[in-house]
Amino acid sequence: MSESTAPKNRLVAVCGKGGTGKTVFTAMMTKVLLDNGHGGKLLLIDADPAMGLPLALGVNVRRTMGQIREEIIKTARRGKQGESRQLVDKLDYMVFEALVEMDNFALLAMGRTETLGCYCPVNNLMRGAIETLSHSFDTILIDGEAGLEQINRQVMGHVDTLIIISDATSRGLQTAAQIKGMVQSERVIQCDKLGLVFNRVQGNEELLKQSAQEMGLDVFGYIPQDENIAYYDLVGKPIIELPTSPGLAAVRNIVEKSIFNERFS
Repeated sequence: MSESTAPKNRLVAVCGKGGTGKTVFTAMMTKVLLDNGHGGKLLLIDADPAMGLPLALGVNVRRTMGQIREEIIKTARRGKQGESRQLVDKLDYMVFEALVEMDNFALLAMGRTETLGCYCPVNNLMRGAIETLSHSFDTILIDGEAGLEQINRQVMGHVDTLIIISDATSRGLQTAAQIKGMVQSERVIQCDKLGLVFNRVQGNEELLKQSAQEMGLDVFGYIPQDENIAYYDLVGKPIIELPTSPGLAAVRNIVEKSIFNERFS
């Protein structure tokens, strides 16, 4: 890739109502970027405690950021300042240790946290370490849990593009509108570009577009119901190995025309 076409650092986050297919969409977007090479050096962050993205990508995760967070909190509770200082000094190394590096992308899983309560200093430390790590990559894709809080609290406070995934239901649209309101009020996360992707669509594109427009939501595109994707998801085959299919073609169109369009001009 020549210097003139090399991608700039880009952060893209995927969010939405639970069960709408955020993880599968993130995996397919990963495949598109790997196939066309326009993502450059690619980092994937699984910010959903359910940790579905490693399975969708066929990646084995041995250590999560949640486990690192627990280690820091337990050490701090023991009250030994020397131990705590050592962990803070090692934090960047610990983040790199949790990074799973494949041939053409890297994956960092947030995982679950067992310790309840607010530990803002620890969360801020981890977010700073992740932001430092992100500078080593051209494109960062974040697969978020339902809502936006975890992306902001533990991963990134600002993203370039926020993609809301919705199914073709009024509930999905209402959740998308709520997320848009949270972003506009800057209570949760800042983003430069926000758009909606409808998943598992079976017609009614014009009605969906009209409904989105009434809520002030831009539509990036529509992904049709795809039996190939449903089969891969059911049997646990990595989505990244998905052959050509209508759903993948739709994601490719969304990526190239609405999300990374300036890189394809």
